Amino acid sequence: IAQLSEQWFVQLMGRYQLARTYERIGRFNEAEIELMRSMAIFSRLKGKYTNLECYLYKELAAIHIARNELEDAWEDFQNYLVVERSLSKNTVNSYVRDVKLFVQFLESKSYIISPDDVNQAHLQDFLKYLYELNMSPYSQVRILSGVKSFFNFLITVDFIKNNPAELIESPRLGRKLPDVLSFHEIEALLNAIDVSTMEGTRNRAMLETLYSSGLRVTELVELRLTHLYIDIGFLRVIGKGNKERLVPIGKEALKHIKLYIEGYRNDQIIKKEYENYVFLNRRGGKMSRVMVFLVIKELAKKIGLKKEISPHTFRHSFATHLIEGGADLRAVQEMLGHESITTTEVYTHLDRDYLKQVIMDFHPMSKKKR
Repeated sequence: IAQLSEQWFVQLMGRYQLARTYERIGRFNEAEIELMRSMAIFSRLKGKYTNLECYLYKELAAIHIARNELEDAWEDFQNYLVVERSLSKNTVNSYVRDVKLFVQFLESKSYIISPDDVNQAHLQDFLKYLYELNMSPYSQVRILSGVKSFFNFLITVDFIKNNPAELIESPRLGRKLPDVLSFHEIEALLNAIDVSTMEGTRNRAMLETLYSSGLRVTELVELRLTHLYIDIGFLRVIGKGNKERLVPIGKEALKHIKLYIEGYRNDQIIKKEYENYVFLNRRGGKMSRVMVFLVIKELAKKIGLKKEISPHTFRHSFATHLIEGGADLRAVQEMLGHESITTTEVYTHLDRDYLKQVIMDFHPMSKKKR
């Protein structure tokens, strides 16, 4: 019996150590299973280690608490982003991915991941990890922002006492000027579309709208028929944080929207939930952001454009061409839906570069020095 007790005790301690490892990396289900197995082995020891029984029960209770706390915090954070901050589904998903990446990092390092146990060293190691993944500084800043938002939320709801992210500095960013298209490049892209088909007519209308009104791609695919004020030449746009704004739309874009709606869309079999959406796919559903990206990529390839472009390039081009034409910065800010004018000011840098190039190309003294 003594030998059996010794063997069982060794097994019990092995199970217990495994349970602790699972607990440290946040795999609470496995930790609970191993502790339950420890309890089953313990029952065979005939009460030889009675003080251990109480300890094991405490450990099991702690795992339940840690698991429930983490799951509750995670769920509450997502609800807070949707309900309190009114963020879009895409933004919420982005925050969730950022925090998940942080949790996965902690798991890979076997760190304790109870929110109250995370410290600055963990976050600094995480930033180093992102750098080693060759992520751009912009991606690092965005991910860290999501993690910081999570801990700020936990402080707000008194879930943790100290914020480990409070003093963590984000990687420094240089001011990156966005890529833009010239007006001639935009014309070449638009003219390359075959408007004899339903898809071509729709694509022309979409790209005209992107450039005419400077919409984000999400705002484009979410555009509703009831958001079109054709008689006064405006769109009602639902932007980030469900904030609404009225944006002018040009006659050329409106013309192509009408051609698409009257020539093709009105004859489509449309799924009931998408009847109010402007731009539809061939199956009568809503256009996806990815589909818009692919349309633009194919057009760039078709005309031999070497620049890396996306739907956002049309938005950048919209803003840049307005600034170059002398538009007021505040008006451009309003049309783009920027909260801060400093975000819009990046286009003034583009404008200065453009003016500098004009001087270099056309000023007689510049020509003389060449």
